[in-house]
Amino acid sequence: MGFNCGIVGLPNVGKSTLFNALTATAAAQAANYPFCTIEPNIGRVGVPDPRLGVLADIGKSIKIIPTSLEFVDIAGLVRGASKGEGLGNQFLANIREVDAIIHVLRCFEDTDIVHVEGSIDPLRDIEVVETELMLSDLDSLERRLIQAQKRAKGGDKESIAAVAIMEPIVAALQDGKPARTAIPPGEEDAVRRLQLLTSKPVLYVCNVEEASAATGNAFSARVRDWAAAQGAPAIVVSAAIEAEVSQLPQTDRTEFLATLGLTQSGLDQVIRAGYDLLELLTYFTCGPKETRAWTITKGTKAPQAASVIHKDFERGFIACETIAYADFVAGRGEPGAKEAGKMRIEGKTYVVKDGDVLLFRFNV
Repeated sequence: MGFNCGIVGLPNVGKSTLFNALTATAAAQAANYPFCTIEPNIGRVGVPDPRLGVLADIGKSIKIIPTSLEFVDIAGLVRGASKGEGLGNQFLANIREVDAIIHVLRCFEDTDIVHVEGSIDPLRDIEVVETELMLSDLDSLERRLIQAQKRAKGGDKESIAAVAIMEPIVAALQDGKPARTAIPPGEEDAVRRLQLLTSKPVLYVCNVEEASAATGNAFSARVRDWAAAQGAPAIVVSAAIEAEVSQLPQTDRTEFLATLGLTQSGLDQVIRAGYDLLELLTYFTCGPKETRAWTITKGTKAPQAASVIHKDFERGFIACETIAYADFVAGRGEPGAKEAGKMRIEGKTYVVKDGDVLLFRFNV
């Protein structure tokens, strides 16, 4: 099961610098000119989770395997992208393929780094990007709606249902609002199949100068207020600092961050926020060979959670031994949790909770 976040924004806002730091590689070229990222760069990164180390210590595991999240660095967008300006068509095609959007915003002054719009104004930059995405969605959806309306008049049931979904979204887009604000209740999966750019969840990342990494600045404060009004998350990072941190040995990173007044890296914040944005959760398997984290979406039932390990686990699912993380830790492992009466046998209807330590019983 793969999940990915597309890193988007105007040129020269720090997208590729952030991506390079996330993947600790130089796979994406960071340069002071637009469109230096021509093809999307893809990297998988481990999701930080302190629970893994605790479980591995209890289980005396040889290996620790975190779950991972995929990040896609996408070429910068400019005004007119919906009409093909710059690398607009390619940008829009690439972003359709991702599950969520990480919108990087330049929130720092630097005369050595040009801004494609000529000045620093992150709220204007949000408007530029979202307007282009909305125009692209509107152009695509209006054509599909016309065809569906014609078929609906003939009594086609699928078209009637499609019209009911598309009409409120088209109305919202025409009113300058993203598709995500007009999704009919219960139709999230149907809207997802439409591959609308503005139906995807968004995380706003404020890229600030080093001195503002711990507290943010006036630019990032405006973004946070705006995002909060939209019900969207926003975080502050300094991509330049993160690039430095990513090159340090793991043992030196905490001390370096502390000198800057930071308790965790901005990258960890981005990864965790992206994970939460996709409404994902983690369950664990723990044993002497390995302690491993597994990713599922919220609301996943036990057999489908088992399929993440292997399809045969779902096909032959019988039950799962379930211990909540806190109970596993309190009992210092499975025997202690069982002795305390904290191990449960759950069946096919059980909805897996974040932090569950599971052992699946199956027969194929």
